[in-house]
Amino acid sequence: MSTYREIIGKKIKNVSSDPSAGVDGEMWYNSTTGTFRGPAKLSAWTSGSPISTFRFATGGAGTQTAALLFGGYGGPGGGGVLAYTEEYDGSGWTSTGDMNNARVYMCGMGTQTAALAGGGEPVPFIQKTEEYNGTAWSEVNTNPTPFKYQFTGTGTQTAGLSIMGYQQPSGTVTNACFEYDGTNWAAGGSGNTARMSGGGAGTQTATIAGGGNKPPANAAMADTETYNGTAWTTEPPGLNTSIGRVTSAFGTQTDAFIAGGATGPGSTSNSAVVQGYDGSSWTVKTSLATARRFGSGATNGTTSAGLVMGGYTTTWIGNSEEWNVSTSVTTPGAWASSGNMNTARSQIAGMGITTAAVAAGGLIYGPGAYQSVAEEYDGSTWTNIPSMPVTLGFRSGAGTATAGLAIAGHNPPGSPTSTSEWDGSSWSAGGNVNAGGIGSAGNGTQTAAWLAGSAEPPSRPNTATEEYNGSAWTSVPGALNTGRGYCGASGPQTDGTFMGGATPSPAYNNTEEYNGTAWTNSNTLAVPMSMMANSGGSAPSNSIMAAGSANISTSATTQQTDGSTWYTSAALSTARGTQRACGAGANADSSLCAGGNSPSINSTEEFTGETTAVNVKTLTQS
Repeated sequence: MSTYREIIGKKIKNVSSDPSAGVDGEMWYNSTTGTFRGPAKLSAWTSGSPISTFRFATGGAGTQTAALLFGGYGGPGGGGVLAYTEEYDGSGWTSTGDMNNARVYMCGMGTQTAALAGGGEPVPFIQKTEEYNGTAWSEVNTNPTPFKYQFTGTGTQTAGLSIMGYQQPSGTVTNACFEYDGTNWAAGGSGNTARMSGGGAGTQTATIAGGGNKPPANAAMADTETYNGTAWTTEPPGLNTSIGRVTSAFGTQTDAFIAGGATGPGSTSNSAVVQGYDGSSWTVKTSLATARRFGSGATNGTTSAGLVMGGYTTTWIGNSEEWNVSTSVTTPGAWASSGNMNTARSQIAGMGITTAAVAAGGLIYGPGAYQSVAEEYDGSTWTNIPSMPVTLGFRSGAGTATAGLAIAGHNPPGSPTSTSEWDGSSWSAGGNVNAGGIGSAGNGTQTAAWLAGSAEPPSRPNTATEEYNGSAWTSVPGALNTGRGYCGASGPQTDGTFMGGATPSPAYNNTEEYNGTAWTNSNTLAVPMSMMANSGGSAPSNSIMAAGSANISTSATTQQTDGSTWYTSAALSTARGTQRACGAGANADSSLCAGGNSPSINSTEEFTGETTAVNVKTLTQS
């Protein structure tokens, strides 16, 4: 009889607690529980970060950790047909170079640094092909005529395949396919069943296509075909569920997924169904969390690591979902509700961290009543503490729950310059800022704070910067490169970040960093934001969370930075903004957001970053 070590190549260890990591096939004996245990593979869809512009009928390319999304219909209020492009790194989305031609219902293929977009609409139908090099799009040779849209693409930038679709000028669904060699398009083998809006996966010489719509009445299809680079072959075992307006397809010809789409008469009923192909038959897999149609996916993804993004339900959506097969359990970063503040209000000065924060002052929208009230948060509950000595909103916060500052502010008809110091039990007057104005923002500590910008020139210059030494404010030569107010502000006096803002509109995506002497332009936000609900608390420039906004209406959008790139993150449960809610936190993975909005709210949310743990199972005899 062979031993476990001879079969698997590993021995069984005797441990008192489960290891924090493991690989498939590893096994150990847990002496504490008296059980044999080991990591087991887990298959599941999990939430990814939302795309920055909600849209559908987009093109997609790349992999789960290096994806590309381009074009599409943006909305509501998202600009109609888009040329907008964004990249995904497995954590969040960032903006990159726009396409030369705004388009929808195109085919996309390739990788994040070598992608191809062909076809699409609007009328007159686009015949132009574009290639992406990781930074910018360039126009190359046109698609052949007659032209198509609502078709799918597989392969790479130098060996691509466009599969069937809706043909113009004849206005019919076609079985025509074309191959791209990196320079020119040429006719390939024609499919056996004409279709549009289907799913395709694989390469130019080994593709599988399934589902889609066909006349009459755009009926959803179950038909499946494979392509060998010359001819298509109908595969008798079709899809288990007829599906049209497919959201995403990825994998290889013998190991493919088709995810989401629409069923029913005219393919108008959104579907979350996911079907997998193993080279001989289709099986139903775990469904998407959100039923959707006309989304997109990472076309070079695998059935162990796939990505679905955007699409349409009864409206445009922006959420993405990741498919993983792994011995690890990944819990995505998310916001969770906590205890409500005692007084609902906006324009709050926040200070501290998620387990020890202070919310001071603010405005109760509706009656327009400015506040002196202050509250303290212990990680779950808000408790009233002594009120500030002044009644103000639009204050900036800095410091901790035991050594904090509430800086300047607003109470019509003026913008006072006072600073209030908090020592953990009482308030006292600190030094006045040199110039007051609505919409200035700052951070730092009680003895080394900074304040910058304004939305109220000339009373306060919108590029002004001041520093606080624990007793007095001093104007410093370092001026903002872009004067503005209603910004987010985070970090210490020697590593400050000033982000977004407005003068008063539209919102900016500018980010600047302060080293204690001068401001330097930094990486731009993934999405323009102003009047943020939370802008990072005391977090340093390499780990900031910016949450909520009130550019036009309040928003649940959030984004993070690692110091080099801003990317979208998990959305707030409650949209909020209006300069500002109480924001606090020491880093992007531990953030607090409370209050905000017009009319004012008192709800609180805490963010916990993504975690990964080994999926350990007890092994039993069967």
